Amino acid sequence: MKNGIKAIRRISAVALTAGAVLTAGAFAVPAQAATPAPPSIHAKGGFVMNNTTGTTYYTKAADTRRSTGSTTKIMTFEVVLRQRGLNLDSKVTVQKAYSDYIVAKNASSAHLIVGDHLTVRQLLYGMMLPSGCDAAYALADKYGVGSTRAARVKQFVGQMNSTAKALGLKNTHFDSFDGIGNGNNYSTPRDLTKLASTAMKNGTFRAVVRTKSTKQKVTTKSGGYRYMSWTNTNTLLGTYSGTIGVKTGSGPQAGYCLVFAATRGNRTVIGTVLASTSITDRAADARKLMDYAFKR
Repeated sequence: MKNGIKAIRRISAVALTAGAVLTAGAFAVPAQAATPAPPSIHAKGGFVMNNTTGTTYYTKAADTRRSTGSTTKIMTFEVVLRQRGLNLDSKVTVQKAYSDYIVAKNASSAHLIVGDHLTVRQLLYGMMLPSGCDAAYALADKYGVGSTRAARVKQFVGQMNSTAKALGLKNTHFDSFDGIGNGNNYSTPRDLTKLASTAMKNGTFRAVVRTKSTKQKVTTKSGGYRYMSWTNTNTLLGTYSGTIGVKTGSGPQAGYCLVFAATRGNRTVIGTVLASTSITDRAADARKLMDYAFKR
C-alpha cells in the first residue's frame, strides 16, 4: 500500500512540473530581432523606400532641394517614354551641335560621331550608361517642339517640368535636359526616388539601367557601320547583390549623386543619395542604405 501511495505522489509531482512548464510557455514572449540603427552616410541628403509598398526606411534631408547632376537624365528618359506613338527604332542623325555642346560644357559623353544615325533606343543607352550629354541633347532635339533647335530644347525641358508636376514632385524643377543646370535645376532625394520608381515600371527603362555594358552597331554617314561600346557608370551593378539600376550624377554644385535600386527575394528597395563626397562614398552610402532597408 505504501508503495502505491509513493507511486501516486511521484505521478502527481511530474504532472505539476509539466503543468508549470506548459503554463510558463503559454505566457512566454517570443524574442524579436532588434531594429538596426540607421546608418551614417557622407551624402548631405538621402532617402530609401520599399518600391512596392512605398514604405519609407530612411530619410536625411529628404525634402531639401539640391542640384542633381546627371540623375536629371532619368526625367529625360521618362519624357521620351511618354511620347505619343513612340518608336524606339526610329533613327536620329547626330548633329555637330551635340559634339560642340560637349566640348563647350566639358560634359560627359557617349562619343557620338557627327553624321552617324542611331536609333532612339541606342541614344537611351548612350545617355544612361556613359551618361552621354550628347545623347541627351539628341533626344531633346528630336522630341521637343519648335522651328529651331533652341526652341525644341526649351520646349522639351518644359515637358520635363510638366511631367514632374503631374507626378506630384513638388520640390523638383529642371532647366536642362542633362543636369548641367543654369541655376534652377534641382530636386530632392524623395522626389528623385519617386521619379525613378515610376520610370522602373517601364520595361525599356529597366532593361537599360540594369545593363553593365553594351556594344551597339550604328550606321555611319556614308551608309557603313561602326560599333559603339558603352559602360555603365553605376559601379553597384555586378558588385552589390541584386542591383537593378539606376543612375549616377555629379557636378560642381551637385557633388556626387546616385539613384539606386536592388531586389532580393520578393523585396525591391529604391533610393537616392545627393551631394556625397566622392564616387566611392556615394556607392558606399547607397550600400549602407540598401543594407539597412533589407534588414528592416
